[in-house]
Amino acid sequence: MPDSRFFEQLGPVSLAELAAVTGAILARTDDGERRIDTVAPLGRGDKSSVGFFAGRRYLDDLKATLSGACFVKPDQVESVPDGCVRLLTAEPQAAYAKAADRLHRARRMVADDPAIHPTAQLEDDVILAPGVLIGAHARVGRGTSLGPYTVVGPGCAIGRGCSISSHVTIGFALIGDRVRILAGAVIGEPGFGVTTEDGKTVDIPQLGRVIIQDNVSVGSGTCIDRGAWDDTVIGENTKIDNQVQIAHNVRLGRGCLLAAQAGLSGSVTVGDGVAFWRRSGHSRPHHHRRPGAHPGRRGCDEGRPRGRDMGRRPGAAGSALHARNGVAGQDGPKREEERTNERRWVAGAANRYRHYRDSGPDSASLSVPAG
Repeated sequence: MPDSRFFEQLGPVSLAELAAVTGAILARTDDGERRIDTVAPLGRGDKSSVGFFAGRRYLDDLKATLSGACFVKPDQVESVPDGCVRLLTAEPQAAYAKAADRLHRARRMVADDPAIHPTAQLEDDVILAPGVLIGAHARVGRGTSLGPYTVVGPGCAIGRGCSISSHVTIGFALIGDRVRILAGAVIGEPGFGVTTEDGKTVDIPQLGRVIIQDNVSVGSGTCIDRGAWDDTVIGENTKIDNQVQIAHNVRLGRGCLLAAQAGLSGSVTVGDGVAFWRRSGHSRPHHHRRPGAHPGRRGCDEGRPRGRDMGRRPGAAGSALHARNGVAGQDGPKREEERTNERRWVAGAANRYRHYRDSGPDSASLSVPAG
């Protein structure tokens, strides 16, 4: 279920009401009185949630789902397991979006809130510049400074010793210690989740969070979108330049470098120590870069020494560098050490992510643990 610090829970509602709201048809009208609390992906659902089937790519998730109900096309009902109520619709994802709007509402500041909400918690030596706004139940750690006209949304947590510049917007986010965010950055706005219905676009509510670990730097004008359901995670000691776009559900490893105007599309997973050159992009989801991997032009390079100019396109010197790293051409031989390092990172990232995902609203610490 979405984090209650950031989203109001508007359920439960009956399946009959959800069918009316979404325009779906219950396969069995006798199921109309069943109650649903939340939306969730099929792989994460339980008997109180409703999901949707997006196509054959997710057939295994559908067959194994524990969800109480599922939006599905009429010609796909036979794949829905027993115990999961079938909600028939020509546009399952659009129906899911409408159900999400009915069951969850993002917490926002309201016009008559004071600049610093009385329920906000500020530790000692916090510095607030003129025009700062801090929402309900937000927390700011000792020694952190917030620049002019910066906004910290309801429920957010910012760790100790952070430096937040002017005109920064932070929402739906948990931020670690000693994080630096430069002017104009936007953290936690909705990711680009869109589907269609009857030829019209429909926004899909984004119900995840942003997790920024310790010692991260975020440049001016950079946008880090919150997750669609899972979280967007930025690993410790990662340095992000100006005007970088990080989309929803991205998981960025520790010690990464992203130069200006780089972009990561939704659900990309990146290992530790990856460097993205200026104006580079990456759109392949669930992808782990190995040490020394050659990305091609304007890609990412995990084997490149940090002292070199990340803006230079790989030429003869770059090819020699990759050769020293044991890379032959575009797809070099995989060393056993590289495979071992990747397995270690994946296991560690999974453990850290479970901690962030399961951290609840009663957590006493302002810090986001490094792992």
